[in-house]
Formats: sequence, structure tokens, C-alpha cells
Amino acid sequence: MHDERKRPLRMALIGGGGAGFIGKVHAVAATLDRQAELVAGALSSDPARALAAASEFGLERAYGSYQELLAAERALPEHERVDFVSIATPNFTHRTIATAALEAGFHVVCDKPMTTTVEDASQLVQTVEQSQRVFALTHNYSGYPLIRQARDMIAGGELGDILALRATYMQGWMHGMQPEAVPARGAWKSDPDKNGRAGSLGDIGTHAFHLLQFVGGQQPASLLCDMHSYSPHHDLDDYGQAVIRFAGGATGSVIYSQVTHGRLNDLSIEIDGTRASLAWRQESPNQLVVRALGQPTQIYERNPNAAYSTAAAKAACRLPGGHPEAFFEAFANVYRDAFADMHRMAEGTPIDARKSLYPSVYDGHEGVRFMHRCLESQQADGAWQAW
Repeated sequence: MHDERKRPLRMALIGGGGAGFIGKVHAVAATLDRQAELVAGALSSDPARALAAASEFGLERAYGSYQELLAAERALPEHERVDFVSIATPNFTHRTIATAALEAGFHVVCDKPMTTTVEDASQLVQTVEQSQRVFALTHNYSGYPLIRQARDMIAGGELGDILALRATYMQGWMHGMQPEAVPARGAWKSDPDKNGRAGSLGDIGTHAFHLLQFVGGQQPASLLCDMHSYSPHHDLDDYGQAVIRFAGGATGSVIYSQVTHGRLNDLSIEIDGTRASLAWRQESPNQLVVRALGQPTQIYERNPNAAYSTAAAKAACRLPGGHPEAFFEAFANVYRDAFADMHRMAEGTPIDARKSLYPSVYDGHEGVRFMHRCLESQQADGAWQAW
């Protein structure tokens, strides 16, 4: 039993073939620490494309559909079948595929947003709870060491009482889109039936919102939102800003854009407390800036050997200080934390997903709620919406 438990977990990838980049990110991140190996996949909704793409990933077992994958893997002996599936498909398919995988007895790692409707999110919460399986959502920015450092500092009271939280996520790639052109990847994101009604809000706004909650630990009470569609290639939102009132009295804001010239993947977070403030940028992820009135500005660096680094920050590091770590490593941290719970379950140890470092089904539910409260506020001409 012990040796079997220590073997690499077997992974199946659903979606992610063709020109898309996120499937390859899943494959790299999940296997980065050699705690898992990719052995099976159904890489496209088109059976022929799914089978053709298998060679790119070096799959042992290729399937033409996720239904075929789940049925065939379930029929294999336990020591051969996959342990978990990773879902890198369009948003509207997440609940259906995740539900089928969980009911077949597999753990699930799913791309965000978790679902396109609150109703689907609530149903998925119930399915996960009934399945007794791990469900992780790849809000990968929560995996950065200094994000976990910031979370620990706030939880430990180093910033004092939290006054305000701000997250911005700015990109500009939509200016390169032409109205009639079909993009090489992500064409479904312009289709509300496949993407859901939240355009850039669902794509990047949910990342910013999750980061605020993950780091700040504040529970929303109400919000208002203003959303716009500036790019001519679609009708969904591509710019928006939400103001959030938190239950503890703090205020917050989320600003997102995919139409800001010159911005590549500029996600940042700032948090103000009564004793100090902090700031972090994803494009400079190995530094955390902390400021206090009358005190010199402090720059915390990603350094597992530094005395100031918290246990969670150290555990998220793979390299000595000064050796940059970034996107793949942060993504891999989400997987590594989920793997730990998969192993605990295999040992018969109960887990509490609400206390996990990896984003869980409950975080996913909150993200979908955020999307829909923003959409409801927009439809009500910017009126405040109770959480």
C-alpha cells in the first residue's frame, strides 16, 4: 500500500489540444515535480482532432471524447486507471465534465471560471461533497510564494485592520483582433453560449477577485459594477470595474481590461491596513513591497532561506533566492497542494477543502457568484447588489 501510494499519480487531460496554450500549461505544471504523469487524454471535442493531438502530448491512451475516456479508464484495473482528470475545455462544459468525472470516481482539476451559472456552481458543490473526491480550480496566481507570504502577513496582523483591497488585471491583446477574423485559439470566448455572459470578467476578472479573497481573507457583503464592450470583434464585456463592500468594513475594487494598449498580463494587488500596506505585481512576482508611514520601504524577495519568509512561502519555492520562479511554478503549486489532499484521501484521512491552499469548489462558487453579481449590477444600471 505504501509503495503504491508513493507512485506518481496518473493524469488524464480533457481538452487543451490544438492551438490552445492552457492544456500544455496543465501538462507541464502537473508533472513538474514528478508527482504525476500524463498518461491519457481526450484533447478535443472533435474525435479526429483529439486522436491526432495525442502524439503532441506523448499519451499512452488517447480517446475521441471525454465520455469514452471516463468509461474506458473506469473499466481498467485500479492500478492502471488514471487518478485524476484535468479539464481545459470551454467554460460551458466544465460542470458536465467535472460531474461525470467525479461520479466515475476520479479527482478533478478544472480551469476557471468553474461554471457559467450560479445554479451550476451550486450543483457542482453538492456533487463534490457527495463524491468524496478532490476538486481543485486553477486560480494559479494563488500559487506564487510571495502571494502566500502576503496572505500569512495579513492573517498574522502585520498590516493591522484591513481598510481597502485593490486588484487590477490589465491586458491589451484585443486591439489586435479583427471583427471577421477567427482567432487561432479561444474563438469560443466570444460566444456567450459557450463562454457565458461574462467576457473578460470571466476570463481575467475572476482571477483578480480570487486573489483579493485569497490574500485579504475578506467576505463580500455587496458590490456594484460598471462594464463595457469596446472591441469590435465581440459583444461581451472587455473592460469593467467593480466596487466591493466587505462584511468587516473594508472596501475593495477590481478593475480588469483586455483593451488597454501595451499591457501584456499585468495583474497586481494592493492592500491597505491600519499599520502598513503591501503591493505585488505578477510581472515582477519575486518581490513584495511593504510600506508604513515614516518607515523605509521594505522589499520582500522570494527567498526560501530568508528568516522573514513564512512556512507557506518557503514551501512554494523550488529554487534558491535570486533564481526567478514564475508562472509554471505557481501553477504547479496548485497541483502539488491538490496532490497532497489526494494522497490524504487515499490514506483514509479526512480533508477540509475550505482550509486548503489550493482553490477549491467553494472558491469556484464564490468566483461564479462574483461574475453574476457584476452582471446583475450592470443590468440594474450600476445598482448595488447584495452578495
